[in-house]
Amino acid sequence: MASSRKSQQSPKSGKRIAVALSGGLDSVVLLDTVCKAQTQSKTQSTKTKNQNQIYAFHVHHGLQKSADEWLTFCEKLAKKYQIHFDFRLLHLGNPKEQGNVEARARAGRYEALAELCEEHGIEDLLLAHHQNDQAETVLLQLLRGSGVAGLSGMPQSRELQINQHTITLWRPLLNMGRSELEAYAKERKLKWIEDPSNQNTEYRRNAIRQKIIPILKNIQPESLTNMARSAQLLGEAQGLLNRLAKQDGKNILKNDRLKVMPMLALAKVDLPAANNLIRYWLQTQQLAMPSQERLQSWWHDLEKVKADAQLEWLHDERKIRLWRGALQVAGKEEGKWVFKTLPTNSKQLGLPADWVKNAQENNQISLKERVGSEKIQIKPNSPRKTLKNLFQEADIPPWERQAPLLYIHDELIAVAGIGTSYPHLISKGRRIVPEWIQNPVK
Repeated sequence: MASSRKSQQSPKSGKRIAVALSGGLDSVVLLDTVCKAQTQSKTQSTKTKNQNQIYAFHVHHGLQKSADEWLTFCEKLAKKYQIHFDFRLLHLGNPKEQGNVEARARAGRYEALAELCEEHGIEDLLLAHHQNDQAETVLLQLLRGSGVAGLSGMPQSRELQINQHTITLWRPLLNMGRSELEAYAKERKLKWIEDPSNQNTEYRRNAIRQKIIPILKNIQPESLTNMARSAQLLGEAQGLLNRLAKQDGKNILKNDRLKVMPMLALAKVDLPAANNLIRYWLQTQQLAMPSQERLQSWWHDLEKVKADAQLEWLHDERKIRLWRGALQVAGKEEGKWVFKTLPTNSKQLGLPADWVKNAQENNQISLKERVGSEKIQIKPNSPRKTLKNLFQEADIPPWERQAPLLYIHDELIAVAGIGTSYPHLISKGRRIVPEWIQNPVK
């Protein structure tokens, strides 16, 4: 991914919000309504220092020849509204060689938007999905044979986690049809871009949009509204199923891990409840719902495996592993060490900031792979222990022990998942804390 042409940061102290701007009708209307509301708010209040700062984020997929023109259009539109602008460039490769380009583009788009939000300190991201999009999503999920979670469509809001940053995704147009957006745009004389790929019915969503939706509207004019209502009701039902899963998982779900033996016991007396618990667990891990065939295959594996055995599944491009009698989703090993500055009034211990800065300037900070004999003291009044012992005490699985070790002046300072060398920590003055940040999963 690449990013450039950032607008100048504003010194105002208001809340920062962002709009995902593709340049199409829906996102242009959304941006206009947000900026219009901002303008009205300014005229009604003299306290402009607390006004929201609006950002427009564009994702350049590079899948169309005119994609560069869309980027220019969005940048000019942001300039017209006098708001901040930034973008990301995705590298999706050859669509013909890499499977479902729709799914890859969608996943890449969300990742890019999340990174932009993290970079600019934004907690609220507005998406322009509307009622037609919701109906298309419900029909797609129905054709896939999805359950309640899939048929509930897109929620009005949901949280997205990237590293330590939480973003809330909002869909304020979800109850509005495309015809309403078109009427608004024409009344306001807005300009937007029509994506020619939307006419390509080789993509399933486009086929539903161009062929199925018009027929349904002819049969019943309120069909889209009714499907959106059904999705909302199914979303409420999914909330009840999640509550049931929490109750069933009290003695099974612990620290993002599923304990296999009590889960197998639940499956013997109530298989639907056990399946619901697995789906809820996958949902908390932001993974796709499994097919019935895959669920049956998993139960077959779990019934045959021995208590102390190790097992690995690949699902939604993530590895699910059985270790020490519990299922857990393996994180990505790739990441980076970052130094976070502590507030001066914080009581947390940290490394002396000047000492770390001096080490950076003199290239005395290095990363090294584990050799096997390393030791570190992470608690007061305790001896130095080997990393092997510390990993075992912390119950950290083997695949999460691969992060490089952080050295300063050739001394082991920090170990991901374990902690920081206690003798090097101070309680006063300017302090920083080293933290291992995993790369977001693509």
